[in-house]
Amino acid sequence: MAAVSIFRLSASIRSLSWVSKVCSAQSRCITAASPAVTRRVETMVARHAEIVEMLNSGEHAGSASLGKEMSQLALVACITGKTGELRQELTSLKELLIDAESEGDVEMEEECSSEMDRINDEMQALGAQLVEAILPRDENDIGTDAVLEVRAGTGGDEAALFAAELLATFEKTAKGRGWTLESLGKTTTDIGGVKEAAVLISSGSGGGYYFGDDENVDVESLDRLGPYGLFKFESGVHRVQRVPVNDVRIHTSAVSVAVLPSIDESSGDPKDTLPMSELKIETMRASGAGGQHVNTTDSAVRITHVPSGITASIQDERSQHKNKAKALKLITARVRDKIREEEERERGDARANLMGGGDRSERIRTYNWPQDRITDHRSKQTEHGISKLFESGAGNGLVSVFAPSMRSMHKELMLKEMEDEKR
Repeated sequence: MAAVSIFRLSASIRSLSWVSKVCSAQSRCITAASPAVTRRVETMVARHAEIVEMLNSGEHAGSASLGKEMSQLALVACITGKTGELRQELTSLKELLIDAESEGDVEMEEECSSEMDRINDEMQALGAQLVEAILPRDENDIGTDAVLEVRAGTGGDEAALFAAELLATFEKTAKGRGWTLESLGKTTTDIGGVKEAAVLISSGSGGGYYFGDDENVDVESLDRLGPYGLFKFESGVHRVQRVPVNDVRIHTSAVSVAVLPSIDESSGDPKDTLPMSELKIETMRASGAGGQHVNTTDSAVRITHVPSGITASIQDERSQHKNKAKALKLITARVRDKIREEEERERGDARANLMGGGDRSERIRTYNWPQDRITDHRSKQTEHGISKLFESGAGNGLVSVFAPSMRSMHKELMLKEMEDEKR
């Protein structure tokens, strides 16, 4: 093997012709003839080299924007360089194999063949990583906290009970990852159900993508995701089919879930906060259980975003100041997500309706208790063992089991959109 190792050559980023075939997680192949993949790789590698030259010249030294852009392009440049190196090594091995065959050196033939197989496997893996690396990424996937809302829809008390179970499952997942939870409001029923609830899930870490110079980084690892990145595909209507505790027949109920990126108020960016001139803030006495406090203190807060009509009401805390702070977080997340949804619609991006109307027909997932089966209607993934999935939390729980297939499906959609744009 030592003789083979001498043919390892230095890195090269000059050739992109190595892309013979790479496949995504759903086994959908992208070939070298694809102008979308080839052109995007060429553009990103050239831009990375341009930024490196600019920074090395000293003229733009210390530029935060260029540094951030370079870090986002670094993974593509590293994968391309590594693959160019492997391609040259493969060419040298082929030449060595021809010489070994002509000389009848069987041992060298076996070593060359084995090494060529290894390189081909490594190039295929790098090719799959490259396809993932060139796709546009949601900057909120890593490090961004999430506002998660659950609302009982069709089904009365049974829907409220299922909403409580879903909320508990999401909370187990968050706690299992060491994340913190802050209630932004909850309305419950007399039998322990949840009519509606909102919770802020925080990771306590900074956001933003940085892949560095490690070409082996797994850009799709769930461990890298922040609260929003992990939970975002739970948005939609969840349908449950089971026998309620007060009946003998199977009922169908629905629960709406919305996952919104939480805005970092400490960022100092004006676009991350809503102008106070657009907000109407009202205080009132809290309703429901609470004893004498309910009747004597105007602690409940309702905030209305006047331009959109979106509202947020909080009365969980005895302090009006705390309720106002929570209401501001909630309405900011709702308004910003509404703006983002409208922008995506204008661009023609495919995006599922977040909340829906809570009706049985608007479903992303069905939980069939009699058959102990959960089916996601977007990815067509089916899993059995509902109780285990609800109780497992961060490891093999509900969210973690369905997230990979949803992320793969989303990636497929982006690949298709990218190819369509280049035709």
